[in-house]
Amino acid sequence: MSELFERIQADLVHAMKARESLKLSTLRMLKAEIQKAEVAESRADSPVSDEEVISLVQRLIKQRNEAAEQFSGGGAHERARQEMEEVAILEQYLPRQLSEEELDSIIQEVCEDVMAVGIKDMGRVMGKVMPKVKGKAEGN
Repeated sequence: MSELFERIQADLVHAMKARESLKLSTLRMLKAEIQKAEVAESRADSPVSDEEVISLVQRLIKQRNEAAEQFSGGGAHERARQEMEEVAILEQYLPRQLSEEELDSIIQEVCEDVMAVGIKDMGRVMGKVMPKVKGKAEGN
């Protein structure tokens, strides 16, 4: 079992005992998604890794942000607020995000390594940058 999944389990139990209904429902949903990923890949013998859990959390955050935007556009501001509260809970399970300076430093280093000179080298640069910042920065 991954370290992150164990932390989610412990937080779920704590939320249950503290009667934090929103956090409890959000963590139950996250746990269900993790278990669904394990079943979908027929991996009953090997649990998901921390990287896979982070990818799931990022996907769920993206879904919640899109839903909040739709609810706000439709006038359901209370529901949009709830979606954003769920995002705040889910973000606790992401690694610390890189600052602009840290990200610029990584990109500059990769550009020097691949000797990028123009926009035509963007694919090579992104191919090297993305594995270094996976989970710590958005891909866009």
